[in-house]
Amino acid sequence: MLPISSPTSPSPDPVKKHSKGGELDRKNSFNSLKSAIQSALSLNNPRSWLLLSILFIQLVLLLMLRSIPASLSISRGGGGADQTSAEVPVTSIAFVKDQCESGRIYVYNMPKTFNEELVENCHVLSAWGSRCDMLSNDGFGRKATGLNGVVPVDLIPAWYWTDQFSSEVIFHNRILNHKCRTLEAESATAFYIPFYTGLAVGKYLWSNSTAKERDWHCEKMIKWLRDQDHWKRSNGWDHFIMMGRITWDFRRSNDDDWGSSCIHLPGMRNITRLLIERNPWDYFDVGVPYPTGFHPRSDSDVVQWQDFVRKRNRSTLFCFAGATRGTIRNDFRGLLLNHCKSEPDTCRVVNCAGSRCSNGTSAILETFLDSDFCLQPRGDSFTRRSIFDCMVAGSIPVLFWKRSAYYQYQWFLPDDPNSYSVFIDRNEVKNGTKSIKQELDKYSREDVKKMREKVIDYIPKFLYAKPQEGLETIKDAFDVAIDGVLNRFRQQEEWGYKWK
Repeated sequence: MLPISSPTSPSPDPVKKHSKGGELDRKNSFNSLKSAIQSALSLNNPRSWLLLSILFIQLVLLLMLRSIPASLSISRGGGGADQTSAEVPVTSIAFVKDQCESGRIYVYNMPKTFNEELVENCHVLSAWGSRCDMLSNDGFGRKATGLNGVVPVDLIPAWYWTDQFSSEVIFHNRILNHKCRTLEAESATAFYIPFYTGLAVGKYLWSNSTAKERDWHCEKMIKWLRDQDHWKRSNGWDHFIMMGRITWDFRRSNDDDWGSSCIHLPGMRNITRLLIERNPWDYFDVGVPYPTGFHPRSDSDVVQWQDFVRKRNRSTLFCFAGATRGTIRNDFRGLLLNHCKSEPDTCRVVNCAGSRCSNGTSAILETFLDSDFCLQPRGDSFTRRSIFDCMVAGSIPVLFWKRSAYYQYQWFLPDDPNSYSVFIDRNEVKNGTKSIKQELDKYSREDVKKMREKVIDYIPKFLYAKPQEGLETIKDAFDVAIDGVLNRFRQQEEWGYKWK
């Protein structure tokens, strides 16, 4: 046998010179290896297909693993090995956080006498008759009729004859389904009081009621509220309420005056109040749009309506829908009616004497759709629902009192009043120094188009959507109001000071 190694074998040279023959051998070896690899990778070689298949499968598995979101194990209870856990995607947690980054809302579960029972007794809510139709369909009222040929056929189901005083029911139904509602009061940023203040006082406004009767519901509500721990903690600074009438219906100073004294009662001072007309000098009053008749079911309803009013062929320069107030001396609405009648070629009139325009006529909508401008004097108070009916139809409002809109709805209207409306001093109309027609004729077709586009852009902020969870991506008046309240409460925390 040959030894594995021989101790007598000569040691190799530390540095061995390579001969040309050795270099040639290496080249031949390299060429042989190259040929072997090329042969192995040849598409005619079955092994090549096997290798490519393996690589392809690995690539697919890698992509599948990357598409699976990372998950976070959230324990259902305290510590311990026996606790079960749920796998919640991190991406989902981030989405929820973004949706409610301004805070969460706790809705008080109040005694039914403050809300549900008022609706159940709808037949006695008004001295003028039953209000049950008004409160049907979650506060949207009766389904609209007579709209064939006035609005697109597929949008007719989104129209209702909605009453202007139904906001409390609409807000309550929406907020119960709001994405940022919480059932845990400790995690709430804001607290909603579902008291139907307007419905409670409405039945007493036109009857021989006493001050005590008009204040009864509100006094009971405040007594209940002041017993709640979270109200005691903040003195109402993080509480808000929808009061579905104008602010003046709740500001009685003397027993013989109009309305209730709800806003002036102890406990209401620091609560943010959403109203269809606010007192511009009260920080806690916030003006929100009157409900109109259009309640879109989806984003596509909104977009289709905007496109419809944008393309509408408007044959009339301006219009006025309203009635005179015979008991008011020098009634301005009567003056506007006469002004329109004297300009039949440029102004269209809908005389709403009596109750012919009360929550259910297509004549007003069609008039607004056919007019470039709509005249909007003050109503029984400084505001009127017609301002929003007008703008939803894509018509440009002509205002005569700044308190009718400019000092009312800052969260919902453009910052520049001139971008969407015309203001004419009523006194100059009264004394004849200004003609409405001449003032409106000053606007070019391009001016009118630009102003109308601004109105159309803001239409979603004037609407209350039909779905109780809201629209898909478009924010309506309810969403804007809730965002505004949450932002306001955050700002109040930043102040660092609150009176009691």
